[in-house]
Amino acid sequence: MQRALNDGIPPGLVLADQAYGTSREWRKRVREMGLHYAAAVDHRTTVRVFDKGGRRREEIISIVDLAHRIESHGGFRRCTWREGTKHDLSARFALRRVVPAYDGGSGIDEREPVWLLIEWRDNEDAPANCFLCSLPERLTKKRLVRMVMQRWRTERAYQDLKDELGLDHYEGRRFPGWHHHVSVVLCCYAFVVAERVRHFPPSARGTMDDDAQSLAA
Repeated sequence: MQRALNDGIPPGLVLADQAYGTSREWRKRVREMGLHYAAAVDHRTTVRVFDKGGRRREEIISIVDLAHRIESHGGFRRCTWREGTKHDLSARFALRRVVPAYDGGSGIDEREPVWLLIEWRDNEDAPANCFLCSLPERLTKKRLVRMVMQRWRTERAYQDLKDELGLDHYEGRRFPGWHHHVSVVLCCYAFVVAERVRHFPPSARGTMDDDAQSLAA
């Protein structure tokens, strides 16, 4: 990320899976670089929740326990984030304003409030995913869901790199060979994307949200 900023690439919302998002040091570093994140976190992450009046509650609670509490009060609402190949992709979501409460809450008063987005899929007994997002307070649930779910583009690209261009076919034992292989595959993928855009130009941007923030996965 720092190299991208140094090279003048326009900053966007940093999306990350749980491997990165659960690390509070990683989240802290993203904010120190002046970027915002929307990252999946472990269900056991503890938080303090803001009430409807904007006051921070004293209770420290894990996200999974908070999710079950919200579910028991019927607090999850359905949201559709995009059209799939066979049907619309949707789940039930809950959105809360929280402060991460690691280290037993020590120093919590100085921490930045963030959004907690919890996804609960149909016919499941526990929440599927939980995300912390550092975007400002003026944010709707629908907009946040659609931004967070843009990670599927990264997963789709990775799948295409393996299935179509042989990213996972390298069988060497040395890093230079692996580096060369990955570089060639990425160049081929860039060519494929450029040709796809040339033949099938995307429609006007902003169909999701006119003010949607650009994304960086």
